[in-house]
Amino acid sequence: MGDNMFRLKDRKGADLCLGMTHEEVMTTIARGELRSYKQLPQIWYQIQTKFRDEPRPKAGLLRVRQFIMKDAYSFDINEAGLDESFNRHDVAYRTIFTRCGLKFVAVEADSGAMGGSQSQEFMVYTDAGEDLIASCPVCGYAANLEKATSRLDPVEEIEPTSDGNPELVHTPGCAAIADVAAFFKISPASDIKCVAYMAERGFTGEGHEIWLPVAAFLRGDHQVNETKLLGLLGASQVRPMHLEELEKYFHGPAGYLGPVGLKPKQVTNPGSSPPAFSETGELVVVIDRSLEGRKNMVCGANKLDYHQRNVTPGRDFTWTLIADIRSVNEGENCPKDGCAGKLVVGTAVEVGHIFKLGDKYTQSMGARVLDENGKEVAPIMGCYGIGIERILTAAIEQSNDANGFWLPVSIAPFSVVITITNSADTALRAAGEKLAADLESAGLDVLLDDRDERAGVKFKDADLVGIPYRINVGKKVAAGQVELVTRATSTSEDVALSEVAELVKKRVQEELLLEASF
Repeated sequence: MGDNMFRLKDRKGADLCLGMTHEEVMTTIARGELRSYKQLPQIWYQIQTKFRDEPRPKAGLLRVRQFIMKDAYSFDINEAGLDESFNRHDVAYRTIFTRCGLKFVAVEADSGAMGGSQSQEFMVYTDAGEDLIASCPVCGYAANLEKATSRLDPVEEIEPTSDGNPELVHTPGCAAIADVAAFFKISPASDIKCVAYMAERGFTGEGHEIWLPVAAFLRGDHQVNETKLLGLLGASQVRPMHLEELEKYFHGPAGYLGPVGLKPKQVTNPGSSPPAFSETGELVVVIDRSLEGRKNMVCGANKLDYHQRNVTPGRDFTWTLIADIRSVNEGENCPKDGCAGKLVVGTAVEVGHIFKLGDKYTQSMGARVLDENGKEVAPIMGCYGIGIERILTAAIEQSNDANGFWLPVSIAPFSVVITITNSADTALRAAGEKLAADLESAGLDVLLDDRDERAGVKFKDADLVGIPYRINVGKKVAAGQVELVTRATSTSEDVALSEVAELVKKRVQEELLLEASF
């Protein structure tokens, strides 16, 4: 969990932490409670406070250090059982968010520190979001940018020079991709960019960090997706190489790094995830799949003010791993076969996340049950979380204006507020109190605002609380009418006092039905 986990000491100096998620705790309970496959499947859930040592809490309830989460944990005897538990939570979470009136999208996601084989996020689009989502408006494909892929258009290869072999070219002052492209009169898509990292992969037996040198190569018009790279390497974090590290592994300066002449570290078990590497001191060289099959490209020469051209991957250099390590860009082709859609990238906030954990926790923590053959096996786990406060945050972000916000009826603190414009007027007060009683009898949550305040103050407060309907009880009561305000549309209408309760009840019921079928 890195620095995001709260750490503290008690008065005896013992190291403690505050839980940001409870897979280990639930696995410990399962270890003591579950004995046989006959007890499975099981799903346990809780609604509890979680903690994150956020470096920069912000945006109200969107990014905080203490928050409320509804989380659940499933235990199954096999992967097929996990699939069923996962799908049940997918349906349940969609139902919950729909009933809360959220306009959400379910997207493929990276499992991150939680681990496991698959995860899915539930996202609400908003400019205040911290996540980027790539989606296809044609087929409905959607994925977090940490997971998203795309199909690239073919690139017209540049013509080779001389005999077509790598050629050293003096490129003074051309350290930036744009400068290189301008110098050679090529597209950045024909330039090979290098991003050099040190990646942390655990600790030695003495507790020292293990740092792995990594060179990531991709097209000049692409960006490394560090989450994808971390997952590929099985690393917890990466940082840029320092100057002395660049000299050690490349013998060249930043801005002029290239793959030709490097000796890539070898993978000892290519089929494993994450891979195991040989114990040599060479670089782990990772190239993006967009370089596969390319030829006659330009790259750094690992020498100040020099580049090489006519460089062909596979012929002129090799690598340790080839994988998708880039972030997709808006306008690229949808990855689904046969779909002609173009990807759209937008910001969103995560309101829920479900994971297939497998046996990551049960295996390592010694939780075992007997299968139908009497053999000890590790139960298969899934975990599922909803940010309770983020539902409120997301609802506000998708429904607001300059005067405040409005909430769906299903989660609003009140369905309707009755505002008595002049509380000193006994006739208005009596009409408002009777109307409140009628609405409560109709099953609605009602707030009666009879404070000794100006009408404008009461109207503003109602807007700031997010109540979807407001009934203004004012001078028109003498003519048997009140004003009904619909907050979502900022529209008002005069309604007969004798009919308004039934009208509001009908609209609330219609809104609830709409939310339930969204």
